[in-house]
Amino acid sequence: MSLRRRAAALFGRASEGAFDAFQQLFRFERLWEKYPAGFSDTLFPNIGYTYIINLGTPFIMQLNDKKFDMRSDGFLPRHQTIQCHHEPGNILFGIKFRISPIIYERKINFSEYREYIFPLSYLLDLAIIDRVKKARSFNERVSVLTDYFQAIVKKYHGSLRPIKIVSEILEQSNRSNNFTITVEELAGEYNISTRTLQRYFEMTTGISSKTVLQIMRIRKAASHLASSPENFHYSQYGYYDHSHFYKHLKKFLQKTTLEKLTPHLKLLESLHK
Repeated sequence: MSLRRRAAALFGRASEGAFDAFQQLFRFERLWEKYPAGFSDTLFPNIGYTYIINLGTPFIMQLNDKKFDMRSDGFLPRHQTIQCHHEPGNILFGIKFRISPIIYERKINFSEYREYIFPLSYLLDLAIIDRVKKARSFNERVSVLTDYFQAIVKKYHGSLRPIKIVSEILEQSNRSNNFTITVEELAGEYNISTRTLQRYFEMTTGISSKTVLQIMRIRKAASHLASSPENFHYSQYGYYDHSHFYKHLKKFLQKTTLEKLTPHLKLLESLHK
């Protein structure tokens, strides 16, 4: 695989809607020949949360300097870099939400779930988790969860104003590449106070509106650069110059991941010197 394609694979692409989710089954059989003692992979900062259902043996998740021995299923905050350390026998099924539909039923505040990896059973019915684990295929697991979450969204859609407002802001910002709009401007559009809007963001996403928009901004910019460098320009995402963009990119790839991604950083740095 070329360096540019590897960079594109690293950054991925964000989903379009607030309730859009991706489901992916992680199997690692092909990697054991190269890394028989185990290996690690990295989840770069993102918005929302990932539900991890463990279909295999225990594994280790690292959130900043904290390590969690994942013997069962977990609920992962995605605004920080997360590393996953794998050993033979690991099989993980994940589903990612910008805003989890579970907020309709539980009326929880997601800001209380942002500094720790919690057991998934705190937020997802054990019967649903059990059905996913007993499913015979990836598609069947997707079907179980899709039916479950779509039923929740259909039942409660439009019943919580914070979800409606935050969802609209996320969609409009992503569509227009406007990630530098201030919280005062956003609050004014909905005729609410800045404090109220910040509370809405923390309740639904776990983090502030500024942090949400900046994560969306750098992920989308980095994805564009990695996949289509020939038509990328930093100004498309509101950066003043290349130095401003590169500084934000390095912050996005901070700490231990930075050393591992030196070749990709050199690729990205060289394209617009």
